[in-house]
Amino acid sequence: MIKKRKNISDESLADIAIDPDVLAKELAVELEVDPLEEIDNDSFSKGSLDVNYECDQALKLLKGTREQRIQGLRIFCEYRDKRAFPLLLPLLDQPCPVERMSAVYALGRNPCPDAVDKLISLLETDDNAYVRRATAWSLANYDNQSVLKPLIKALKNDVSSVRLWASSSLAEIGSISSENAQLAAEQLLISLRIDNEPVVRSNCIWSLCRLYQQLNSTSQESFIDECAKIALFDKEPSVMEEAKTALDSMGMKGFYN
Repeated sequence: MIKKRKNISDESLADIAIDPDVLAKELAVELEVDPLEEIDNDSFSKGSLDVNYECDQALKLLKGTREQRIQGLRIFCEYRDKRAFPLLLPLLDQPCPVERMSAVYALGRNPCPDAVDKLISLLETDDNAYVRRATAWSLANYDNQSVLKPLIKALKNDVSSVRLWASSSLAEIGSISSENAQLAAEQLLISLRIDNEPVVRSNCIWSLCRLYQQLNSTSQESFIDECAKIALFDKEPSVMEEAKTALDSMGMKGFYN
């Protein structure tokens, strides 16, 4: 099972299997927990069927009914096939949030340059938090400068589930350049200090660790100081442990002993 961010630190966001059926079920009952916790990486048929055949069938399903389209999207949440691009893009405008969300995840697995502007629009304006959260995840897989500021804004202002994935995605987009890393780190440091959700703060530490080598000396020192304070005095055990792990990874275990 995929747990919160801590268990995905060694893999790209693009390598996470997304199951729209699970997400749809959880969306329907309006659960307040993170649906990605319920996704089973082993739920897909790895190697049991010919990938090309599965993609061929999925392309046909994307032209069918709503239920068929969602089944087709399920396949493209696992496999990459550029032939799906023209069929996936229109599904971002579907009235059903489950279908929009599934299309967003499929376009995270299958990054399409023509989808960037629409995905940014969904992150900024869609009224469904699950769709916005899916978009925050998917945008990590787009090597495009235009996604940086929308992700920073989402980390500042959106609900906790969207902030969670925006903070992770900023590690991916920030790593594109030192300038991106610096801009992302500024908001990650602010959120680390003020966010009221421990898991978001932990994610901010993880992302800042990923960006650390690209930051200027002032930001590096600020991050180390913040981690030392958290490791010694924070009231949230999970955040304290994340800070200690970060300090250990930077060879600074003595800062909290």
